[in-house]
Amino acid sequence: MLGGKKILLGVCGSIAAYKSASLVRLLIKAGAEVQVIMTPAATEFITPLTLSTVSKREVLINFHDGEGQLWNNHVDLGLWAEVMVIAPASANTMAKCSQGICDNLLTAVYLSARCPVYWAPAMDLDMYQHPSTQENLLRFKEFGNQLIEARYGELASGLVGTGRMAEPEEITEILENHFGINNPLAGKKALVTAGPTFEEIDPVRFIGNYSSGKMGYAIAKQLADLGASVTLVSGPTALQLEDPNIELIKVKSAEEMYKAASTVFPSCDIAIFAAAVADFTPTKKSHKKIKKTPHVQEIQLKPTLDIALEMGKLKKDHQFTVGFALETDNEEENAVKKLKKKNLDFIVLNSLNDERAGFAYDTNRVTIIDGDNNRIKFELKSKTDVAHDIVQHILNYPKN
Repeated sequence: MLGGKKILLGVCGSIAAYKSASLVRLLIKAGAEVQVIMTPAATEFITPLTLSTVSKREVLINFHDGEGQLWNNHVDLGLWAEVMVIAPASANTMAKCSQGICDNLLTAVYLSARCPVYWAPAMDLDMYQHPSTQENLLRFKEFGNQLIEARYGELASGLVGTGRMAEPEEITEILENHFGINNPLAGKKALVTAGPTFEEIDPVRFIGNYSSGKMGYAIAKQLADLGASVTLVSGPTALQLEDPNIELIKVKSAEEMYKAASTVFPSCDIAIFAAAVADFTPTKKSHKKIKKTPHVQEIQLKPTLDIALEMGKLKKDHQFTVGFALETDNEEENAVKKLKKKNLDFIVLNSLNDERAGFAYDTNRVTIIDGDNNRIKFELKSKTDVAHDIVQHILNYPKN
């Protein structure tokens, strides 16, 4: 469940910091990537070398190294993480973060993090029960943070009461459950096609289109983030995508894309045909560059295989398929025809008439049309947000 998940672990000054090494080890064993950030006080309880060794990453403590050569960007760290957990969380760090005070790297990263945050307090029982600490914990809940309640037991002071940090095994299980709840597509297999196809004329020329692949890649990432095992069949693009839940198959021509898709499709639960496949390909391909002459060369063309159409013929009841329609005229009418012809559950229509939508842009404006002729029009959004809308529509669709 934690395979490939990016976890920030904040370690504060507490005797319970010795448990952090076991927590990191368990998270790494479960397949997570763990970046440890320590407060300066935490280094007095456990060495950075210990946590660096078990995490296989340099432990971060300060904004820069002693010579000021390396800058640890708290914004980048906050954006990198899929979840942040502060364990142990001291009363001091909780008080700072609840009031927006950031005087060290850990507190600055917390204020920059866009991901879910979990707090695992560890302190003596009277500190834990003090009204100021309880008020800070309440503020975290109001912020939308999650609290891993301190446990009852013997404390470092020799007193017995509530204040012990939850055990590493418990915290690991909580994080596994977090990703389980937030991975509704866990166990599902998805196929996504993306990008253009290049239909070779000769070794230096081809028939193609302006598709960048951004829409298909964004959809593949959304599906993977929700737990699906994704196969992305991509035509030629400059995009890079590294995710342990995404298998990337690079192809060039429509025929190659068809062969790859037809191999994956029978075992998938969801298929999204976002590629802008060339409609025609030359009947003959020259193995040598065609020289320029005064006489116009005639290139005979033949239709390529319609991948979504062919997969629609093989579609089983449990499979959910989505297609795309890029139109310039009679847009909705043409999209509905494709929806029915290709046996799709719904089709995503976008228009070249819409400003900043379509090929090459980072934004898109789409309309989703389903088999019952329901139509949902969306405003212009980033392709990442459009991908989110499309995947959420799949999750909410009655068939699922």
